[in-house]
Amino acid sequence: MTVITNIEDLRVLAKRRVPRMFYEYADSGSWTESTYHANESDLQNIKLRQRVAVNLEGRSTATQMVGIDVAMPVAIAPTGLAGMQHADGEILAARAAERFGVPFTLSTMSICSIEDVAAHTQKPFWFQLYVMRDRDFIERLIDRAKAANCSALVLTLDLQIIGQRHRDLKNGLSAPPRLTLANLVNMASRPRWCLGMARTPRRQFGNIVGHVKGIDDMGTLAQWTAQQFDPRLNWDDVQWIKQRWGGKLILKGIQDAEDAQLALDSGADAVIVSNHGGRQLDGAESSIRALPGIVDAVGSKMEVHMDGGIRSGQDVLKAVALGAKGTYIGRSFLYGLGAMGEQGVTRALEIIHNELDLTMAFCGRTQLAQVDRSILLPGTFAEVSAQG
Repeated sequence: MTVITNIEDLRVLAKRRVPRMFYEYADSGSWTESTYHANESDLQNIKLRQRVAVNLEGRSTATQMVGIDVAMPVAIAPTGLAGMQHADGEILAARAAERFGVPFTLSTMSICSIEDVAAHTQKPFWFQLYVMRDRDFIERLIDRAKAANCSALVLTLDLQIIGQRHRDLKNGLSAPPRLTLANLVNMASRPRWCLGMARTPRRQFGNIVGHVKGIDDMGTLAQWTAQQFDPRLNWDDVQWIKQRWGGKLILKGIQDAEDAQLALDSGADAVIVSNHGGRQLDGAESSIRALPGIVDAVGSKMEVHMDGGIRSGQDVLKAVALGAKGTYIGRSFLYGLGAMGEQGVTRALEIIHNELDLTMAFCGRTQLAQVDRSILLPGTFAEVSAQG
């Protein structure tokens, strides 16, 4: 494949180059994967109003997310094991995002550590936090994010327990991969990936290994993470984390208007309408269906962002039209990363930006501030709004 024109091209290439367990970790959902697929299909079902004879000079997709200037209303979502899609994956994605002018969000469960990413970037990035039972570790993790000059903390609320992800279970997902015969055969067919991994020392969870007493290999790490995700997480913990952090706080995993109001009451700066990419509660409504109701509930008082199913700039524009002040791409950038490393992430951002700019123009708009629900065909919007 010589010409990459859309995110699907990157997905196809990534599937050929990334070992199966890591490719399917990115490209799968929980249970029947109905919510995972609905995130995409519900966005595709929304139709746009084409307008003509409008002066389209001077277009701009620039805006702000939580007070930070961005080249377009898109951030790179926090995704675990990005460094297993491609060697040093989080570093490469952070550099691509920095050059493009969009936020990069580092996951707690990243392969490259907070310090690794900070050492290879010039501008502040965002850090995503999972709440563990070990509160001393969480305090240290927040302090490390502060020391790295992270400019926002993204607190994930929908992973108190882990959804049943059938493909991960069947593949025996681990980082680094267990050297079973099936895994060795599969990795041998991905020599580019193997060469990259051979050249980097970063093959385990960099934010955890070496930072928690007694955690120095994959065996103990797997046991620790299974025990550490905290099912007791509640709104009091959110208040505690906000006070400890002291900076911009974004709450990820909001699907319900009542929870959005509680997030507002907690003092968060923004919420992300998210079903964890369809990887937690299968059968939950798609993010784009949930978005309008949450915007109506709290959107006049705090920023509402969205992730889930964003595969194009058209998807970004549809979310903005329904009130989102920002969107996040997870799989879209992972496909680029697995396909071509840093260059692939840059290409994914270029594709989405170009599609956003062109679609905004076809809808007769030159600035994102002009984009609202009026750019959507009334019938398709009514269907989404009713579900929201």
